[in-house]
Amino acid sequence: MATAFKTVEPLEYYRRFLKENCRPDGRELGEFRATTVNIGSITTADGSALVKLGNTTVICGVKAELAAPAVDSANKGYIVPNVELPSLCSTRFRSGPPGEEAQAASQFIADVIENSQIIAKEDLCIANGKLAWVLYCDIICLDYDGNILDASVFALLAALKNVQLPSVTINEETGLSEVNLKQKNPLVIRKHPVATSFAIFDDTLLIVDPTAEEEDLATGTVTVVTDEEDRLCSVHKPGGSPLTGAKLQDCITRAITRHKEVKKLTDKVTKSIKPN
Repeated sequence: MATAFKTVEPLEYYRRFLKENCRPDGRELGEFRATTVNIGSITTADGSALVKLGNTTVICGVKAELAAPAVDSANKGYIVPNVELPSLCSTRFRSGPPGEEAQAASQFIADVIENSQIIAKEDLCIANGKLAWVLYCDIICLDYDGNILDASVFALLAALKNVQLPSVTINEETGLSEVNLKQKNPLVIRKHPVATSFAIFDDTLLIVDPTAEEEDLATGTVTVVTDEEDRLCSVHKPGGSPLTGAKLQDCITRAITRHKEVKKLTDKVTKSIKPN
């Protein structure tokens, strides 16, 4: 009977749970799904991480290449993020060129990198105007069940913390670069951004870490990104229900608490992994 009611009136089915301050999966409104992270999952990448947020599973691989810096940014390297939502992760996505949601997620990740200053691009420069690192950050969703942005930011941060770059020098006589694979150094991670997403129900009720079903039924979503200094890095709100100042402040407060949980988990896993 409950299954039939959920199929016919999914929103009303959810509302009955929300009135009791709980959700159909047993979580409270402010409760996140179980979160796990595995670092160094891809041995062929320069850094990688796999993150599970409930059923949502995302893997991030970082590949480093050498390139000449841009003329107008002679002392800076590049960070190139890309989010893929292949058809294998959910029936809602099709094979072929990136869809609207994948493009929006890629742009969101690019904005987080820029706004949070997770890595100073100057740190990626090897020789001013001559040589710099390019970090290609490919984030691929393996199983989609909502809240792709939180999982993607977490996977990106964990993968970047796992990166080991070889020492590179330029031979003054030949002008060619010389790579020393025996001497590797980790990236300097300057900030640790963490994303916290909320779904808005009936224009007023906030629930954290929404599943795909909850996102579909919600009247809006909002993602708040904070760093370890409780600084607000980004607020991403793609339309939907408006938020009052008080509700937004509530989101920021809960995001700061979530940041501490994620950083604690990341630090614990990072310490257990010995660099190559």
